[in-house]
Amino acid sequence: RKLGKFELADKGTLFLDEVGDMSPDMQKKLLRVLQEGEIRPVGATRSFQVNARVVAATNAELRERIKAGRFLEDLYYRMNDIAITVPPLRDRREDIPALTEHFLGYYARQMDKPVPQLAPAVTKALLNHEWRGNVRELEKTVKRIVVLAEPDTVAGTDLLPEEMRAPIETLPIEQSGGYNVR
Repeated sequence: RKLGKFELADKGTLFLDEVGDMSPDMQKKLLRVLQEGEIRPVGATRSFQVNARVVAATNAELRERIKAGRFLEDLYYRMNDIAITVPPLRDRREDIPALTEHFLGYYARQMDKPVPQLAPAVTKALLNHEWRGNVRELEKTVKRIVVLAEPDTVAGTDLLPEEMRAPIETLPIEQSGGYNVR
């Protein structure tokens, strides 16, 4: 028998990503589990208790989805014990260098490659990009850099996605600086 997510998370934490995109049927099932604290696996004849902390994330405006009838208001209030709003990456550019360093090191280790050093022009491009995909977009961009970098220095913006290679004029290069990760 295969254990479900709530069974696996019993006495622990279950992370649900993009809850705003859940189907109405799944929302009803989740609401029932959160209200009653019990589940009934597919094919089972009885329900049993689970005790899992649920952490949920979404990019969707859930109140707007409630108004549009696409998200259950009861589920919203059941899940909304503690809300943490994280601004988009474009509104917290000061986090870009630390996140970039983390992803450079992570993917370099994963690929058994040296950690690339980024030239100031690359750093400037990263700081100036709009990051519509937030941290996930930055992560994929840095992964691309690590995959394509040879041997371990990224001197120009040629390894960046096309939309990031345009001339950069919004930040002086002195503000963006370069950084090395070792």
